[in-house]
Amino acid sequence: MIHLLSEQPSVLGQFIAELRDTNAQSDSMRFRTNMERLGEIMAYEISKVLPTHTIQVDTPLGQATESVPSEQVVIGCILRAGLPFHNGMLRMFDRAGNAFISAYRKHHKDGTFDINIQYVSCPDLTGKTLILTDPMLATGSSMVKTAEALMEYGTPREIHFAAIIAAREGLDYVRRMYPKSHIWLSALDEELTAKAYIVPGLGDAGDLAYGLKVQE
Repeated sequence: MIHLLSEQPSVLGQFIAELRDTNAQSDSMRFRTNMERLGEIMAYEISKVLPTHTIQVDTPLGQATESVPSEQVVIGCILRAGLPFHNGMLRMFDRAGNAFISAYRKHHKDGTFDINIQYVSCPDLTGKTLILTDPMLATGSSMVKTAEALMEYGTPREIHFAAIIAAREGLDYVRRMYPKSHIWLSALDEELTAKAYIVPGLGDAGDLAYGLKVQE
């Protein structure tokens, strides 16, 4: 199931606009803050489709009945670009388990690339709800390969893929590989460049959040 949050106008549009805006991208702190805000918004939206149960809580004047999530959530973060997005999610799902995955593009001279995974830290996923986050969903290869790597830590009850901006091609690929999953997007763009960057996109989210890196 696909959930495109920008279909409903809201303040989310302001945060996406600032992420895309070349005049605002020089402020890396602002860039990270907006990614965190989008993580909070998306986590709230995801919480609406998770199972809940009711509890009784004592107040100074009596008792109240409240609905709270029933699921054990694990938030997976693809390093490094996904860290601010992950932090925003974690503010909302503050009791969640956490998985961290180092996945990057290894480029070849012919212009192609492979997704290399060098590091995985993950709790037991058996029967839990996995929310896998990456701010940019371009070809979908990183999301799919990361999800495959995480399956070694148990089979989740449900998988949610979460991205800030996706390309249509990447969305279709993830949907094809995980047809029963939920896919959450803040915005959907239609194009990819020959080097698999999203157009109009926003550029390299990791570099904009944390500074330029030496190219492989």
